[in-house]
Amino acid sequence: MAPSKVLAGARVVLPTGTVNDGRVIVDGTRIADTAPPQAETVDLSGHWVVPGFVDLHNHGGGGASFAGGTAEQVLTGVETHRRHGTTTVVASAVTGDLDFLARHAGMLAELAQQGDIVGIHFEGPFISPCRKGAHDEQLLRDPDPAEVRKLVDAAHGHAKMMTLATELPGGLDSVRLLVEHGVIAAVGHTDATYEQTVRAIDAGATVATHLFNAMPPVGHRAPGPITALLEDERITVELINDGTHLHPAALQLAFHHAGAARVAFITDAMDAAGFGDGRYRLGPLDVEVTDGVARLVEGGSIAGSTLTLDRAFKRAVTIDRLPVEDVVAAISANPARLLGLDDRVGSLEPGKDADLVVLDDAFDLVGVMRRGEWVVDPQLG
Repeated sequence: MAPSKVLAGARVVLPTGTVNDGRVIVDGTRIADTAPPQAETVDLSGHWVVPGFVDLHNHGGGGASFAGGTAEQVLTGVETHRRHGTTTVVASAVTGDLDFLARHAGMLAELAQQGDIVGIHFEGPFISPCRKGAHDEQLLRDPDPAEVRKLVDAAHGHAKMMTLATELPGGLDSVRLLVEHGVIAAVGHTDATYEQTVRAIDAGATVATHLFNAMPPVGHRAPGPITALLEDERITVELINDGTHLHPAALQLAFHHAGAARVAFITDAMDAAGFGDGRYRLGPLDVEVTDGVARLVEGGSIAGSTLTLDRAFKRAVTIDRLPVEDVVAAISANPARLLGLDDRVGSLEPGKDADLVVLDDAFDLVGVMRRGEWVVDPQLG
């Protein structure tokens, strides 16, 4: 077990606000309220200490895929994102053959059981061909509740979320089935109308998968899903804050209408995150990454992102000019609460896991701690 530590002198973002010249006490793997006599003091003057980041929607990184890679490759991606501050990650699958998805879910479930990931998000195959984005249209299917149940069962209790085009035949029944099994039903890759989206929310959907992307735009006579998802207090909206997926004004619109308590920053990252430009695969499709932007080789659709959450944090504060406390909510507290993990992660409170990120005064990452151990040690530069 790591020695106890007192992280002192930083601006510490707590659920109640920011404390200047604050301190965080780490005893073993947990945050404590009192420091043991032998605790080591780490001077973090001039820095910020914020909770570890929680990513609801992530397909890979470090050259490795969560959607189709081996267990070893998934762990490579997990470690890549940890070095960028994501101490809690949900592994997202993409559209594929149903039997393959079930087998792959079984492997991911073992990693969740070990604590390397916290669960599985199925993005596809139950999505709209009209809004398929970087999904193979030949493998798409209507959301049959029996097939939805097959994937949930294959995850052995570790299915956290499923993205559905709820307007398709079987969509609402599938939402109800997911809710019955404790799985988040997310509206995404959808061509739904406003009225159809309202019905999905009433059936139990609680998340908007990467709001604005892969859904109809807002119209003054046909307000579409975006309006329904923004206006309903039951919905948490995912946002990809990489400067490619969203115009800054769209991000501000979401924060204004949903409020900071209903926004979750995600990466929607693919293999190239934290790795570099080049040719990759996302599920069965070829992807070319140029200047950090991932697009399908055929058709040119955006194919996930190369984002890491430390970059999303810095952009939100320095470019979007959002309050630090609102960014912490969107990147840590809100996704932790949505996943039902807020008793363990998402905020810096005694008794919770010692998962935290240290940022310098320019909001660049300089340290990451997970369960009391430094992943990136701020003292080593």
